[in-house]
Amino acid sequence: MKKNLLNNFIEKLKEFPLWIKQVIFLHLYEDLQSMLSEDFINRKESDLLHLYVPVLSYVGKSELEERKKGFEPNMYLFLEDLDEGLSIMEIALNRFWTLEEVCKLFMTAIDEDMIKAPVPMKIVAMAGFMSGRFRTGEYFKRVGKINVDQLEMTIRKQKELTAAGQKSKIAQVMIDLGYITEKDTASLITIKEEARKRFILDTSIIPEGVTANDSKYVAEIEELKRQNTILKAKLAKLLSMFKKK
Repeated sequence: MKKNLLNNFIEKLKEFPLWIKQVIFLHLYEDLQSMLSEDFINRKESDLLHLYVPVLSYVGKSELEERKKGFEPNMYLFLEDLDEGLSIMEIALNRFWTLEEVCKLFMTAIDEDMIKAPVPMKIVAMAGFMSGRFRTGEYFKRVGKINVDQLEMTIRKQKELTAAGQKSKIAQVMIDLGYITEKDTASLITIKEEARKRFILDTSIIPEGVTANDSKYVAEIEELKRQNTILKAKLAKLLSMFKKK
């Protein structure tokens, strides 16, 4: 089982004193508010693509074992991670992939029936948008922000504007019709841009919390570090002697 970097990171944060965590929360909340609408900030855990854990179907498990379809290597790495029960975010962090790259693999796996159904609609909608499968209008329709009639109305209105020599993006047309807000669209665009960024989670940037109850282990840890240094020196000396011979 791969190391769960995200959980390790969160557990370290939880060791901080409450008054520090409150300040961190406030700063993070303010940062999110500057980028996202309340709809995106207040989503339930079950609606977050990053935390979703896809399950391999029988077809997926068979393909992982037999590899008859000859997918690209990353697809089989992706299937291996699903077989280990990792979430979308954990896969991205462990493989050093962007969220966009993981979404493309995820959508292909769904197309090939390698993911056990049903997959929640909001999860598919976000993955489809991040991977470039779905446009803005399709995304908002799938998450229930607009209905089919409203999407058709938007498309008709866009065509009318184009015919009149007024080019307008479909998102702007939906805003003008009152179906969505500018913040909704800006949030979605920001999420997609952020999904293209590669991120290496280094848990060492969060210092280990040491409480009074933990202090008894400090001496033991330091002694192990000292012994490890001595052992490395001995190994280096042996290696040097071996090279000379």
